[in-house]
Amino acid sequence: MNYQRPKGTNDILPTDSPKWQFVEETARLLFGDYQFSEIRTPMFEHIEVISRSVGDTSDIVTKEMYDFHDKGDRHITLRPEGTAPIVRSFIENKLYGPEFPKPYKVYYMGPMFRYERPQKGRLRQFHQIGVEVFGSKNPATDVETMAMALDFFDQLGIKGLRLVINSLGDQETRQAYRQALIDYLVPFEEELSADSKRRLHENPLRVLDSKDKKDKVIVADAPQILDYLSEEARHHFEQVTAMLDALEIKYEIDSNMVRGLDYYTHTIFEIMCDSKTLGTQSTVCAGGRYDNLIEEFGGEPTPGFGFGMGVERVLMILDAEGAAIPTVDTIDAYVVHLGEETNIEALKVVQAIRQAGYSADRDYMGRKAKAQFKSADKAKAKLVLTLGESELEAGVIKVKNMATRTEVEYALETVYTDFNQIFDEMSQSAE
Repeated sequence: MNYQRPKGTNDILPTDSPKWQFVEETARLLFGDYQFSEIRTPMFEHIEVISRSVGDTSDIVTKEMYDFHDKGDRHITLRPEGTAPIVRSFIENKLYGPEFPKPYKVYYMGPMFRYERPQKGRLRQFHQIGVEVFGSKNPATDVETMAMALDFFDQLGIKGLRLVINSLGDQETRQAYRQALIDYLVPFEEELSADSKRRLHENPLRVLDSKDKKDKVIVADAPQILDYLSEEARHHFEQVTAMLDALEIKYEIDSNMVRGLDYYTHTIFEIMCDSKTLGTQSTVCAGGRYDNLIEEFGGEPTPGFGFGMGVERVLMILDAEGAAIPTVDTIDAYVVHLGEETNIEALKVVQAIRQAGYSADRDYMGRKAKAQFKSADKAKAKLVLTLGESELEAGVIKVKNMATRTEVEYALETVYTDFNQIFDEMSQSAE
């Protein structure tokens, strides 16, 4: 029997949770400032939701899906990415209705699943934070959303980032470029990798995304999609670059960047990190525009723009750069109690403190006073309340300010009726 965690998964232990909470809370606060609201979708979907959106020829569908038939013989898959489930939810819940704001802006965070070879920053269960914007064709939406992603990393304290952009154009662009790319690649067909041979006639743009070294050499001289942009697509991309310039956001244009999902149109982008900790896998955030996806799902034609980022990769960079993670490393009060007879009263005291709105802890192991005070020091308790059998009999409790070492005796009843008074008086003694 195997009692270890499945390959490609991680336990997030209490020592690491504060880092996760810091990243997630930073996202919630910042995205809220940009008027995004949180959406939560199921962790599994009907397989058609993913294959229809991501693309039948993508690696996700052909190689990486965790899919199965449930007891009702429904073909189900664990979600491998966040956009498709949210598009499905957008249509199913009629979030395009007149009662909802336009554009409709949501963010999500949670686990995703892909069956791939585990490596640095890539797991089979990984976690994503992402956003989606529905209803706006305005290039300002593209730029504002990319700017928000850069703001997020800036607030985390991550430096050395590069914004890389490209345009995949519209349908007219794709049709013209697809044929030009096929015409270029066919003479090299026998030299291409097995995956690229398969993609050549199914979806030739995916050949540009190949990681095979020989493929990379071949596509280096391939036609560039920017040369095939329709007038509308060219205008959109020029607006995007003009707005990035207006905001003084530095960017690079990579005409061979296509992204791994088939639903993208017009602007696509990646935020790259120069941190050596990620090695060759240097993309920390990626996304783009998908103006046809909702219509392909049977919804009303609705433009969209979004991005996703891997939380594990973000945390790796934070660790590598030694970024400071704010944590709450103190408690307001620690209750030291001595003697078996004080056990019930100590429980009442610690609960009264918590119900008054303060953080508190106590000893549960029946240890001696010295060991309990050591625990209070380790927890960086502001106040220590001591209750022995003699104090219990007299109906009092001793309260010590650990910074000033000042100790005052209070009536035990005051803890239950007005702990705020005790805390305020003892805190003032530190000033």
